[in-house]
Amino acid sequence: MIIDIHTHIFPPEIRQDRNACFTSEDAFYRLYSDPRACMIGARELIDTMDAEGVDRSVVFGFPWQSADRFRQQNDYIMEAVARYPDRLIGLACFDADHPAAAEETSRCLEGGLSGVGELAYYEGGITEDNLDRLTPVMAICREKDVPVLIHTNEPIGHNYPGKSPNTLSQIYGLAQRFPDNRLILAHWGGGVFFYALLKKEVRDTLKNVWYDTAASPFLYDAAIWETAARIIGADKILFGTDCPLLKPTRYFREIDASPLSAGDRALIKGGNAARVLGLTV
Repeated sequence: MIIDIHTHIFPPEIRQDRNACFTSEDAFYRLYSDPRACMIGARELIDTMDAEGVDRSVVFGFPWQSADRFRQQNDYIMEAVARYPDRLIGLACFDADHPAAAEETSRCLEGGLSGVGELAYYEGGITEDNLDRLTPVMAICREKDVPVLIHTNEPIGHNYPGKSPNTLSQIYGLAQRFPDNRLILAHWGGGVFFYALLKKEVRDTLKNVWYDTAASPFLYDAAIWETAARIIGADKILFGTDCPLLKPTRYFREIDASPLSAGDRALIKGGNAARVLGLTV
């Protein structure tokens, strides 16, 4: 089974008039003000999955600051999952600093979603104050034993829309603060997995952390697949595309051309995600 752990879909109202969201949502403006930034709905994602050979996709929207907007978005995700229960798995997404974040987490999990994400701190990195406000959400997810997917990115290199000012220390601090939560760090965890080579502390701290590969062909040399598998194990890597940013075929070419074994490739393409999500394969 091939599972894409990282895809974005939006309700028709937002797709048809994205400009209406720009004035009150700075991060959304930076990511989607370019008309070439594609936005799709559930049906378009299913069509892409069929064409690309993906069995199931994890879907979420955007971490809106507006409560009305993130409830609208999450309602759409719940509707999409109910419409395509054998194809789509939904996560609840919202501004994690919002006072209603914990309430929204409970509402969405009760409504059929399977975790929380992609949470993001686009404005100022992941501070201790952010972690304090995130704690009630993480407590609910820990109790329900569902994963939380967090946007992270490499703290050096070129800038691009959606690149946050997070540091490796902040990413690592997230894992330290919530050691018993199942964490998925998007975009290879900003490279924090490299420090699992340290002899003390880090590997144990990161024991409940997995790394998705969203946007990898844009960011990393194809050697990342084998390198990451050697450092953290292929069982910690989750195939994610950031679709519609990139289609799955772009990733499959790199995975299949890598020196990884057939077994490791199967784990990355879906076996690991099935285990993290508690799916019966």
